[in-house]
Order: sequence, then C-alpha cells, then structure tokens
Amino acid sequence: MDREVLERFRIGDEAAVKAVYDRFGGPVFALSMNILGDHGLAADATQQTFFKAWRAASTYDPERSIGPWIYAIARRTAIDIHRSRARVVPSEDVDVVVLPSGLETAWEVFEVRSALDQLPDDERIVVRMSHFEGLTHVEIAERLGIPVGTVKSRSHRAHQRLIGLLRHVEET
Repeated sequence: MDREVLERFRIGDEAAVKAVYDRFGGPVFALSMNILGDHGLAADATQQTFFKAWRAASTYDPERSIGPWIYAIARRTAIDIHRSRARVVPSEDVDVVVLPSGLETAWEVFEVRSALDQLPDDERIVVRMSHFEGLTHVEIAERLGIPVGTVKSRSHRAHQRLIGLLRHVEET
C-alpha cells in the first residue's frame, strides 16, 4: 500500500480504512477461518479485527508494513474468540482451556510463507534449498553454479530480512 494511504489510515480516514479492509479482508478472513474453522465465527473475527485496527490506528507506524500488524491483531482476535468458546477441562483447582493442536502452528506457517514470498528470488532460493531440501552451502553452490561465498552472503541477507519480517511472530 502506498505511504499516503497508510498515513491517512493512521489518522482514521474512512476511505483509507476501507482501502486497508479491501486489501487485507480476504487474508484476515482466511487466517480466522484457519483458526476457528467456522464461517460465522471467522466473519465475526474479521469484523472485530478491523474494528480493533481502526481503534488502534493512531498506534500504527506507517514506516512499517501494515500486513504483519493487521495479521497480529487478527490472530489474537481469532484466538480470543476460540478461547471464549473452548471447552474447559477441570483439573483440581485449575481450569485449563484446551486449544486444538496446530492452532499456533497454522498461523506461524502462514507468516513464514508470507515472509519467504517477500524475499528477493536469489535469497528465497537459497533459503528454500537449505531449509526445505536440507542442502549444505556447498551443495547449493554446486546446484546453482555460484561460489560458496555468494551462497553464504545470500543466506545471511535472507535470514536478516526474515528476522525483521517475522519479528511480530515472536512478539505475540
């Protein structure tokens, strides 16, 4: 999104809020659906997410990407909805909320894939070959026909970018 729209979003401009909704409404619904598994609840979570984002718009830093900020709000909102509807298992004096396995993992996988998609092609290829295919730097260099030093520098740059792109995952 362009900087002007993000600045207007930050001050609560209706047209900018609509533009942010138009861009991120579908992915927020998909994320909510993945966590909640129910269309009605996912729609509620999406609506609540954008209401919360609108209310907190003044805290948004337009220097940063808005996607991770919106997705973090969506994730917390969907989990809150799920927790409010989760079954409670009594355990002596403590009530424990039982969340389905993979709830956190599904969102984290989505975020990692989104971050990988934002890397330049040459860096993304090195990360995929290293992490998904289990290749060493030497093996990657041989496959790509480039020096090992180039593989190492691309890997380092990619991981530094990923740290920045995924910082919000660690914060939540």
